[in-house]
Amino acid sequence: MLRFFDLERIDAAKRDVVVRIKDFDEIYEIFRPDKASEQADRCIQCGDPYCHNGCPLHNFIPHWLKRTAEQDLEFAFNLSNESSPFPEVMGRICPHDRLCEGACTLNDGYGAITIGSIETFISEEGFKKGLRPRFSEKKVGKKVAIVGAGPAGLSAATFLLREGIDVELFDKQNRPGGLLTYGIPGFKLDKGVVERRVKLLKEAGAIFHQNTEVGTDVSFESLVENFDAVFIGTGATKGRRPGINGEDAKGCYLAMEFLVDIQKELFGEPRDLNIDVREKNVVVIGGGDTAMDCVRTSLREKAKSVKCLYRRDAGNMPGSRKEYLNAKEEGVEFEFYCAPKEILRNENGEVVGVEMVKTRLGEPDASGRQRVEEIPGSEFTVPADIVIFALGFDPVAYPFLAENGIETDKWGGIVVDENYETTKAGVYAGGDCHRGADLVVTAVRDGREAARAMAKRLIV
Repeated sequence: MLRFFDLERIDAAKRDVVVRIKDFDEIYEIFRPDKASEQADRCIQCGDPYCHNGCPLHNFIPHWLKRTAEQDLEFAFNLSNESSPFPEVMGRICPHDRLCEGACTLNDGYGAITIGSIETFISEEGFKKGLRPRFSEKKVGKKVAIVGAGPAGLSAATFLLREGIDVELFDKQNRPGGLLTYGIPGFKLDKGVVERRVKLLKEAGAIFHQNTEVGTDVSFESLVENFDAVFIGTGATKGRRPGINGEDAKGCYLAMEFLVDIQKELFGEPRDLNIDVREKNVVVIGGGDTAMDCVRTSLREKAKSVKCLYRRDAGNMPGSRKEYLNAKEEGVEFEFYCAPKEILRNENGEVVGVEMVKTRLGEPDASGRQRVEEIPGSEFTVPADIVIFALGFDPVAYPFLAENGIETDKWGGIVVDENYETTKAGVYAGGDCHRGADLVVTAVRDGREAARAMAKRLIV
């Protein structure tokens, strides 16, 4: 260890940009064993590991880095799976620069350890060598219903199965995975990676009910009656619009409408909207990772031009910096310090452009972030055939919540206590349906902690 003096940080190699924009395959290559060991050997093994504290899951990062450096793959594999339900997913999609790598001591002059790439390597190399995550073979005679098979639901299922508790997942989509399957494009997360984890859960005893919407195809009350506990992990899928004239014009879409529609096309599944951006001028409004997913997907769908408009600057974008840089490499145009005022339409109600106004950053708000101010008289027009709003998401107000006395806050998030239990006894919740749109890793943590709380109550 401690080889950061003579070994520089090396990121995982990326496929050539000219090649990668032609398909939806993952752009990052997996480290070779020697490269993973070498990069892990840079770790200084802090007595108080900031990377561990910077990770919402509190993964045992220094420990599995040390074992990777020593080429003890089995130990590293088991330890990385101990605190995370699917480290090979989190190694790919977490904004490491804002979390574990952002907290790394070596950031100050040497370059953080490439934690995400090493985490991905450990799992992929482990699976290649025949290693598998461990689940309890002893059943305790209890079962939990999970509403939603997204990140929070899959995480809860994983940790319940480890305790010997049976799980059944009820999900309205055709395939399990939620955001991991339909929302995050394949160039960031290959769908085979998600399918492999789902298969492992099925082998451990999980039962999946797909194309089954709770409240429509099966009553929530029946789940409460027939299971020992219920976990709600329905996410936050209600997209936000900017509240401007013309936002409902033909050619205006919410980010998740667009991403899901394109992913269904790739799966060969029936589509709801049949969105076609080929040879069209696409404008995406927003600056987070979802906006980056939309612009990069548009490029791969052969858009004529792709432009991202954001009201602050690049340094204030809420998403991962690497996703912004990848988008720039691939040919996305960015225009900062501007906000939409109106969607311009032709006589047929179709989008022809966006009227924008230039902005500047003013005094900090209560959170400490500078407020956005419009500059009077600075309006300008951006031509567009397709406009995609990537402005965040809110939880869906499912009727079964209020009907069963499950309280929500003023933003629509499900209210839970310190054990993730809702205001209805025996019903738990976590992820974006509780906290609002957030990172996948926080949803995963909620699912894990809720599962532990349920297991503590159910196993006597």
